[in-house]
Amino acid sequence: MKRFALIGAAGYIAPRHMKAIKDTGNEIVTVLDKSDSVGIIDSYFPKADFFTEFERFDRHLERLRRQGDQKVDYVSICSPNYLHDSHVRFALRIGADAICEKPIVLNPWNIDALAEISERTKKNVYTILQLRLHPAVRTLKNRVDTLPKDRRFDVDISYVTPRGHWYMASWKGDVSKSGGVTTNIGVHLFDMVHWIFGEVKESVVHLSEPTRAAGVLELDRARVKWFLSLDEMDLPPAAKFGKTKTLRSITVDGQELDFSEGFTDLHTDSYRAILKGKGFGLEDARASVEIVSHIRSAEPVGFKGDYHPAIRNWANGNGPDCLVSKNTLIDDIAYTFGDIQSCQQRATVTTALCHNKDILSTNQRMWTSRAKSARGQESGIFHI
Repeated sequence: MKRFALIGAAGYIAPRHMKAIKDTGNEIVTVLDKSDSVGIIDSYFPKADFFTEFERFDRHLERLRRQGDQKVDYVSICSPNYLHDSHVRFALRIGADAICEKPIVLNPWNIDALAEISERTKKNVYTILQLRLHPAVRTLKNRVDTLPKDRRFDVDISYVTPRGHWYMASWKGDVSKSGGVTTNIGVHLFDMVHWIFGEVKESVVHLSEPTRAAGVLELDRARVKWFLSLDEMDLPPAAKFGKTKTLRSITVDGQELDFSEGFTDLHTDSYRAILKGKGFGLEDARASVEIVSHIRSAEPVGFKGDYHPAIRNWANGNGPDCLVSKNTLIDDIAYTFGDIQSCQQRATVTTALCHNKDILSTNQRMWTSRAKSARGQESGIFHI
């Protein structure tokens, strides 16, 4: 049985690491998080020691190290992105291997620094690139690998995963700490397409905003149009009013890659590979870190060339003013409390703002549907 320390227990991803450690028959013996809202630990390792101060956590692990057979073998890192490299260095210096959630670092030069320390301490740095283990992704890679090397593909990535107002107020909304939307929710997708389709030849950013971004990657064997968003307004109606309220779509030459299942145990599969010495390391993560670092610093070219279809509403100045959920809070209040008049007023405002007939038609249908739902009526459709 291997002994683990965990840095960062209160966040979204930590329970997946806890589950993976438990499912592989190992043990978390100590946990660090500055927040004490970590009751989730009881579901996995209720006897783990817990600290909210790094200094006490450090002192405790040093004491365990000096006891020999009590030292930790691995430190799993689920802290905010900008702290990853610091916490990896800490793991290596106390004589443990590091397992770091993606992105392993924010900038490519941080990888070089960690590689140097890893070599000096003779300890390993692993990261979680779980999409490489997804059955559908592995099937696609095998298919691509069997085709002629000059065969190129058209790939479309659309990922919309709405977040509430808390998001931008947290460290995730600070680009210097999170790396921005492309790093937070896109780095694993960029790793996937690089792994399958080869090296980056060109990267163009068309749109870059705090909650959404879009661009094109030219890879050895594919042209990848990508769109990432944290804003509910970017969901298609079917997803917006569905149970999951998430859009995850990847098409290759027009064929949808099935991501409906297969995510449950990917972290556990990652840990199994790591425990066998076959996990993904620093060099495996380098390309995706370089991609998101370039996107973060690139100047958007605007709506030129062949951009992602999801941002066509922004083209020619028709974008933000025509997105009817711009005042999301007002929309949700009107919808929740059944204020059909507010829905009608919003639709009227939308009419005044929009000039594109296709967009106007979509907005009319959306707000007509909301107005009907507000009163549960099949009649009373209003006209714009």
